[in-house]
Amino acid sequence: MTATSQPKNPPIRSDWDAAQLLFATKSLHGHWHHDRAFGADVDAQSDTQNAPRAIVTDSRKVSRGDIFLAIKGDNFDGHDYIQTARDLGAAAAIVSTPVQADMPQLVVDDTKLALGALGAHHRNQFADLTVIALTGSSGKTTVKEMLGSILKRIAPTLITRGNLNNDLGAPMMLLELAAEHRFAVMELGANHIGEIAYTTKLVRPDVACVLNIGSAHLGEFGSREGICQTKAEIFETLDNSKTAIVPDEDDFAENLRELAGSFTKKVIGFGKSDVTAKNIELEAEGSQFVLAIDGNCVPVTLTMAGKHNISNALAAAACAHAVGISLEDIAQGLALAKPAKGRLVSQAFGNHELIDDTYNANPHSVRAAAQVLSAKSGHKIMVLGDIAELGDAASDEHFKLGKAIANTGIDQFFAVGEFADDSALGASLEGLSAQAFAHKAELLAVLKAYMASKAEPCTILFKGSRAMQMETLIDALVKE
Repeated sequence: MTATSQPKNPPIRSDWDAAQLLFATKSLHGHWHHDRAFGADVDAQSDTQNAPRAIVTDSRKVSRGDIFLAIKGDNFDGHDYIQTARDLGAAAAIVSTPVQADMPQLVVDDTKLALGALGAHHRNQFADLTVIALTGSSGKTTVKEMLGSILKRIAPTLITRGNLNNDLGAPMMLLELAAEHRFAVMELGANHIGEIAYTTKLVRPDVACVLNIGSAHLGEFGSREGICQTKAEIFETLDNSKTAIVPDEDDFAENLRELAGSFTKKVIGFGKSDVTAKNIELEAEGSQFVLAIDGNCVPVTLTMAGKHNISNALAAAACAHAVGISLEDIAQGLALAKPAKGRLVSQAFGNHELIDDTYNANPHSVRAAAQVLSAKSGHKIMVLGDIAELGDAASDEHFKLGKAIANTGIDQFFAVGEFADDSALGASLEGLSAQAFAHKAELLAVLKAYMASKAEPCTILFKGSRAMQMETLIDALVKE
């Protein structure tokens, strides 16, 4: 068994030599600990003499010539696997404490911070790169995909993969930058104050966007005001040559505009002011609208359902406009954008339709998903797992969610988890038929029987926080 950092990442190919590594980690007092010079073993191998050296944090992914960076996590310590990395051909290791292993070791004060320093150093090598960074309580993944669809049509673009958006993931993504890239879309998340401030300094965005301020991670930040302050950290490296993007229709719109304005005069709003949607036509599988920017208009067709995705499209359009992309290219990119896995992805199930929205959840996205479901045909069923990280407000937030879901006009509500009773009670008080379950297996049995009892086709939407793994219910249905 070998150690792995979280989140997992593939080997990052970039040519590092001893001097570069020392320079990048000088603030962490980096120094070499071994008699043999770094790279001696690699250079002795004729077939790998010119092989690029990767920074690898997962010992299972080490190839000859790579540099193994030992991360210490809550449940693992990469330092325990230095010899494993050596046996697989690692040319050197980056450690916080020297380890008994026959290989060069770059000793630094903190290997997590070293990963950040290496990512920042690598990002700084690309003078022609344009970086867009985005954060928010919901919609980050969708806007990231929309932006990727727009920008990749113009030039090679690096986009944050999966959930690599934290203090480990962001530098991992920066290390994947290559000479061909002209754009980078970096998603920045946070579960504590100061995390976005840290990753923003590594990323140094040319455009920084806050999508919205919801109640995700309310337990960590204490209040929505705290969340607003944390998300606004993304503006801290801006100056008047760079651009901030803010939501016009958010409860904290004025706060965000003021905070952004303290760093740059270039502030673009989406929703009501600078970037807007007119002539909106919502459909079950998508929408059509007219995108308006600076008095110019272009029709847009989205294949992503829900009014909230129009807001996401406006955010993506604002970011693309800020880096000089034409309206026509923005419209074409948006038309080609596809939802990420687990983001309102539909599939047929006999006569029924299953909607997988299980990637993650927060109160804002749950309400948006219920609105999408309400626009569907047939008998409409919502299956909701617990929403995590709501702290002391969890019971009340779930109760309010149940009430909100009931008022969308769906037909049946099933809830599962610790707070299922709260959300089911809220729905029931508003007149919606609702049931609560402690375990998914119980819910699945009732759901199958319920679907079988209906003569008309059903549309079933599944949602919940990542920890609930609500996609397992879909997998179980399809498998059977």
